[in-house]
Amino acid sequence: MTQLPMHETLPFDEATTPPRVSTGDLPMHAEIRQLVTDAYERYRGESSGSVADYIPVLAEASPDLFGIAVVGPWGRSFEIGDVAAQFSIQSVSKPFVFALVCDTLGYEEARLRLGVNSTGFPFNSLMAVELNAERTMNPLVNAGAIATTSLAPGATAEEKWTSIRERLSMFAGRELGINAEVYASESATNMRNQGIAHLLKSYERLYFDPDEATDVYTRQCSLDVTVHDLAVMAATLANGGVNPATGETVIRPGVCRRVLAVMSSAGLYELSGDWLYQVGVPGKSGVSGGIVTVAPGKGGLATYSPPLDAAGNSIRGQLATKYLAERLGLNLFASVPAEGSPPQF
Repeated sequence: MTQLPMHETLPFDEATTPPRVSTGDLPMHAEIRQLVTDAYERYRGESSGSVADYIPVLAEASPDLFGIAVVGPWGRSFEIGDVAAQFSIQSVSKPFVFALVCDTLGYEEARLRLGVNSTGFPFNSLMAVELNAERTMNPLVNAGAIATTSLAPGATAEEKWTSIRERLSMFAGRELGINAEVYASESATNMRNQGIAHLLKSYERLYFDPDEATDVYTRQCSLDVTVHDLAVMAATLANGGVNPATGETVIRPGVCRRVLAVMSSAGLYELSGDWLYQVGVPGKSGVSGGIVTVAPGKGGLATYSPPLDAAGNSIRGQLATKYLAERLGLNLFASVPAEGSPPQF
């Protein structure tokens, strides 16, 4: 597949001239609080879907757990439900590790090594690897995510793991720890990911030892988070790479918009097109029941509810996110007709 020479089309030097952005503001605090409460009450009784069981320990999660958090660009949080419940981050880690790799290699090099196009196949598809010449396709399905992890800074597996854990902790604004039970359960059942890693290695699309890269990836997915943590992480991407709770610069703005572009096209796997059509905001789901949504310049939204649909996306989370995206004005594609006289140039 021919790659467009994107580096030749930039009309400015991002390092010295930041691009113009199209952003707005969230509603007033009281309205946000009421809308978050409304979304929670509206969907807390939703009973469809099933808790993931292909990783045995995940099957132990209560299907009744449900939490919502919104964090604005100044760090203010609006939360309800099971916001203190800890769960493994799983695939929600993928865009944040991709951000780390883009920041390390440069986003053009990351695009060439990993790809940024959606596969149209399930997250753990081997067929997607075999049918596409780019093999990895994008960093948000398992093949691309393992390749992304293999590119994390560090010469050894421990150095790579340390860099990933430290950077994801910066996104969350607190030190994240690994859930040993989840890590052990995943390690005992991740033969498919090991097979994907070895397949990628045979195509020269993996950049570290396949078994060690898979192990670091498994640890990455086993980090414990809360729905508040995810909202802060999403808000950091929404805030040009600056954590709104700590004020710490985590990632460069130029990296943020590339990560959000990939989240838009592949964040909910084969249902990403439906998600963008209905919600209109970059998002990423995880098999433990978390979903993060990023509204550039406005803030981050996160939900947690373990029951999933057939594609592995939280059902309550999707419903609540769609409801809030419409009422908080998050949809990137929404617009109104211009009013008044045209400007004089």
